[in-house]
Amino acid sequence: MVGENNSSCKAKDRKKKKKRGGSKKKMTAEQFSAFKSVSEWVYLDQQHLSAASCVVDDFGVQKSQGRGGEKLVFELHCHSKHSDGFLSPSKLVERAHMNGVKVLSLTDHDTMSGIPEAIEAARRFGIKIVPGVEISTIFSPRNSDLEEPVHILAYYSSCGPTRYEELDKFLASIREGRYLRAKDMISKLNKLKLPLKWEHVAKIAGKGVAPGRLHVARAMLEAGYVENLKQAFSRYLYDGGPAYSTGSEPLVEEAVKLICETGGLAVLAHPWALKNPVPIIRKLKDAGLHGMEVYRSDGRLAVYSDLADTYGLLKLGGSDYHGRGGHGESELGSVNLPVLVLHDFLKVARPIWCGAIKDILELYIKEPSDSNLARITSFGRIGISKGSSTPKCGKDLIDRSLSLWLTNEEMQNVDFEAIKLRLSHISINLGGAIVPVDAK
Repeated sequence: MVGENNSSCKAKDRKKKKKRGGSKKKMTAEQFSAFKSVSEWVYLDQQHLSAASCVVDDFGVQKSQGRGGEKLVFELHCHSKHSDGFLSPSKLVERAHMNGVKVLSLTDHDTMSGIPEAIEAARRFGIKIVPGVEISTIFSPRNSDLEEPVHILAYYSSCGPTRYEELDKFLASIREGRYLRAKDMISKLNKLKLPLKWEHVAKIAGKGVAPGRLHVARAMLEAGYVENLKQAFSRYLYDGGPAYSTGSEPLVEEAVKLICETGGLAVLAHPWALKNPVPIIRKLKDAGLHGMEVYRSDGRLAVYSDLADTYGLLKLGGSDYHGRGGHGESELGSVNLPVLVLHDFLKVARPIWCGAIKDILELYIKEPSDSNLARITSFGRIGISKGSSTPKCGKDLIDRSLSLWLTNEEMQNVDFEAIKLRLSHISINLGGAIVPVDAK
């Protein structure tokens, strides 16, 4: 009897576990191949993950255990104090590390100024940084009734955009418009008998940060005009609200084209916030859009997944973490991207990023100036980890850069071999000393 009761209990426990989380199963051959490819890119010159412990759940969501039992987690949408987030880039990276994130894209609004700090912090935690930015734009068709704001995420290779100055000038124009927009929102609030001051908003935003709606909302909360941030938006700052204002956002298709021209991947952010997503997606696909957000912390949104399939777009997603706290915000690393989705993302991104790296190196060969060398080392500055030696020559610097940016297969590409050969005849300013790239 006892044995029968134990068997019955075990059967019930198995049923409960199955209902709660679904059964675990080994990867399919396709998932195994994808996981191996993704992990190679994530760790590059480090020891590859053991695939023996790789499992996925019933929905194909990656639950694979990595080095030291860690999950391989991508976080592709988050914000720091450099735009409207609450944490510094270094604190954001630290929190991401605590949550098991292995690849992080910092996507502040209309600025990439936080990327260098994020990269410095990421080295301490073994996190890979994908330089990113969320660009504020406007969709403005002939029918003005369909006009609405649209946000586009741009993802770049480790050494950033090919023409950084061009992109930064584009973003600077948007940031200037954000100052005017914030002042206009304050003016409208004042007319609504809410005497908010510009100095208060500017102080919350911080030095050099273009203020956004969240900064205005925080100032309203601190001044006691609203009970919480949600109320500030629902009553005053929502799109078309009594205190809403537009800035000098560029046309969305212009932003997508610029991202493509500067070596980036263009992705439509939170399409569920759009009133009329279909005409926007159709227009952006023609302009070169690569993907759209489909996954959130609460899972995949079927209607947007179907739209992505219809227009041949990558399916991505991220937490859109700001660090404001509360139950309504998704945590860093909380969006489970299937391994096949990550693989598809890198299959599209890596050739684009390789092309961007080639262009940056070619520019240095053509004009070996300090400014062009800075393009190579700006976002992808070479960190000196414990136990590693400092670069002894230009070739060492270039080789170390490439080993961090490219897989072995990509580095063996004939184009990169030719570039390295041409670089060997050029002297480089390394720490104030001029040495040839191929110095022994």
